[in-house]
Amino acid sequence: MKNFLIIGGIFGGCLVAFLLSYLYVSQSGVPASKQPTRPPIDIAALRVKAEHGDAQAQADLGDAYANGDGVTNSYTEAAKWYRLAADQTNAAGLFGIGQLYEAGQGVRKDTAEAAKLYRQAAELGSAGAQYNLGFMYETGRGLPLDQAQAAKWMLLSAEQGEPVAQYDIGLRYFVGSGVATNKVEALKWLILATAHGQADASDKQAQVKKAMTRAQIGEAEKLAAAFSARHGLSAGN
Repeated sequence: MKNFLIIGGIFGGCLVAFLLSYLYVSQSGVPASKQPTRPPIDIAALRVKAEHGDAQAQADLGDAYANGDGVTNSYTEAAKWYRLAADQTNAAGLFGIGQLYEAGQGVRKDTAEAAKLYRQAAELGSAGAQYNLGFMYETGRGLPLDQAQAAKWMLLSAEQGEPVAQYDIGLRYFVGSGVATNKVEALKWLILATAHGQADASDKQAQVKKAMTRAQIGEAEKLAAAFSARHGLSAGN
C-alpha cells in the first residue's frame, strides 16, 4: 500500500507538470516585470551610502554590479554587496544573493542555499523572491516538489502585482494545480498579467474564455478592475 501511494504521488506530480507545461513554460530567475525607466544611477553617491552601512544602498549597489548598470558587470562584487545587505536582513539583498547562488554567479552554485535565502526574502515581502521560491517548489529544484506551496508563494507574488506570477497563478486556477479549479480567478489573473506586460497572457485569456460563460467572464473582469483600483494599477483585457 505504501509503495502504491508513493507511485501515485509521483504520477500525480508528473501529471501536474505536464498540464502546466502544456499551457506555458515558466522562467526562473528575475521575474519578467516591466521596469520603469530610471535616471542614471549616481554610483559614487550610492557607494558612499553602501560603505557607511546603508543596507538598501548595499543591495542597490549589488544590483548595479549584477546588471552592469553604471559599473562594469561583476558578479563577485555583486555578491559582496548583496551579502552585506543580507546580513542586515534586507529583503533585496537576500533576494539578490539568492539569485547568484541559484545561477552560480560570483558564488558556488547551491540551489538549497538559494531556496533558503529566497524564503527569508519572501517572508519579508519580496515579490521576486516569492515568485522564485514558488518556482522552486513547482519544479522540485532545491526544494521538494510541492504544488500547493508553489501556488501559495506565486499567489503572494501575484497579489503584489508581479506579472509572471499573475500568469502562473492564473494557469494554476485554470488546471487546478495547487489550488482548487476556479475559472473566474484564472481569467482575473490572466487579465491582470496581460495588463501588466506578461507576453503570453493574452493568448491564454482566449483559451480560458472558451470554457466560461458570459456571466463568469464579466465577474472575472470586475474582479480584475477592483484589484487594479485597490493597487493603483491599470487593468484591461
